[in-house]
Amino acid sequence: MALARTFAIALDGVRGHVVEVEADISAGLPSFVLIGLPDTALGESCKRVGAAAVNAGCPLSQKKLTVNLSPAALPKQGSGFDLAIAIAALAAAGAVPREAAASAVHLGELGLDGRVRPVPGILPAVLAARDAGFATVLVPAGNLDEARLVDGLEVVGVTSLRAAAIRHGAGLEPVDEEPVAAKAAAVSEAPEPDMAEVAGNDEAVEALVAAAAGGHHLSMVGPPGAGKTMLAQRLPSLLPDLSDDAALEATCIRSLAGPGAAGRLVRRPPFEAPHHTASAVALVGGGSGRITPGAIVRATHGVLFLDEAAEFPPSVLDALRQPLENGRITIHRASGAASFPARFQLVLASNPCPCGRYGSSDAECTCSPMARRRYLARLSGPLLDRVDIRLTVRTMGLAVLRSASDEGATRRTSAQLRRRVEAARARAAERLRGTEWARNAEVAGSWLRANHRLGASAIAPLDRALERGAITMRGYDRTLRLAWTLADLDATSSPDVDHVGRALFLRRGIGA
Repeated sequence: MALARTFAIALDGVRGHVVEVEADISAGLPSFVLIGLPDTALGESCKRVGAAAVNAGCPLSQKKLTVNLSPAALPKQGSGFDLAIAIAALAAAGAVPREAAASAVHLGELGLDGRVRPVPGILPAVLAARDAGFATVLVPAGNLDEARLVDGLEVVGVTSLRAAAIRHGAGLEPVDEEPVAAKAAAVSEAPEPDMAEVAGNDEAVEALVAAAAGGHHLSMVGPPGAGKTMLAQRLPSLLPDLSDDAALEATCIRSLAGPGAAGRLVRRPPFEAPHHTASAVALVGGGSGRITPGAIVRATHGVLFLDEAAEFPPSVLDALRQPLENGRITIHRASGAASFPARFQLVLASNPCPCGRYGSSDAECTCSPMARRRYLARLSGPLLDRVDIRLTVRTMGLAVLRSASDEGATRRTSAQLRRRVEAARARAAERLRGTEWARNAEVAGSWLRANHRLGASAIAPLDRALERGAITMRGYDRTLRLAWTLADLDATSSPDVDHVGRALFLRRGIGA
């Protein structure tokens, strides 16, 4: 029987599905037929695999070769199936033992010279292979460091199709070949900006600490030079290191999105700051071929900073509303759909008006009231309703700058503030033990109201704001979550009227 099989992985977002690659050799005119819903890049693998096999010294059969990718209804994209197709074809011809080929997962693209080229998404693919119960996976040598981040199975790096065939027991002589190196990962080794560099703006710094402790979204409005960007860039330095599960998910996203994981897990929260000319596709993800993650996905477990937020097209900003609520984004295209995690902290920064001088004490605004309203109206009400903290950031005077530069001035370093954040998160995690949530911003309002009722006096300001229509029901729950975060920072057992009042104060956009 000239039939053999092996396995590969098809990626749907960060989730992998096992694909059975079957190869059948039958009588007929020489041909190579690939079936099983391949995309354009995968459909071209017939030519790549044929040339690679010849140049690797293990040519394919000159009979009719049919390769099926099963399940046939599952969309399959990219060139990462090349190695599996070639091994299955060689096993069907008897050049590779069928049992060895069927016992492993194969990932990698083939060059015409027979070498195996690195592919994106190796980490989630190897994770899927392990979860499916496979004990061995063959990957390109250039992806080996990344693939070895997964424990519990044997990861073999191969430089070429010939080396992969020899690994499975083919009777070929080994040949020294230079492996194709993966593109260098753009991992910054520079230290994170420190909060000690911020002069003054004590209220804004405290608001950022609250945002970091509870995972709350933040909006800042202020004139140019007030320090909005400086504050936002330092928010990641207040966040604790990622847990093992979060680090693995963030690293999988990096593996999908770009040059790979550089052989180590992403431990610090990512920071994404797309330009205001970015399209909706750049922000949420997409593409005409393989669906790639956008900025909101790459910011998962970190911070998404939109500077000059009012300059973004309203349609782009409104694309954030569903991910902010659900923590996931599902991208639908004609070729299929892909689901990605999108649990990030949103930070918006914008000027108060087109000229940026409205409310400034040392410059006069030349914008009309209608122009100011139209400018900030680009940030829609439904989007801002999902933002827990709204700050008005004002420029600091000369006295504040000189005071901050004195040798004896107290420096609020990011390390000191991060310890406060970690302590507050630990208190929240203890309270939320046994639930699916770890941070206050994630808690369902109905659960919070049912299981942690506050006294009538503590909740009175919030009730009055809801009755007056000053906040929505969503705003009510979000203010309640923020009050719990403030209480955690103060190490109290539950929020009192002061915490609720401060949360409402921050929610309504009055601040520094």
